[in-house]
Amino acid sequence: MMPLTFAEVGEEKIIKRIGGKQEVRAHLANLGFVVGGAVTVVNAMGGNVIVNVKESRIAVSKEMAQKIMI
Repeated sequence: MMPLTFAEVGEEKIIKRIGGKQEVRAHLANLGFVVGGAVTVVNAMGGNVIVNVKESRIAVSKEMAQKIMI
């Protein structure tokens, strides 16, 4: 298991765990980041990532991406 920040561009990964406070987990769940869901990194710049989740493209900060374990 590793944080989303270490995923290679173009690789589809399955979310295994989401860390952080309850508010953070709820916010990420509202964006589509749920355990068992697929996520694909589209682009990464300075630790910040742009991902495809449930047919949506979402930008995630490095701090948030480190809470998403794949």
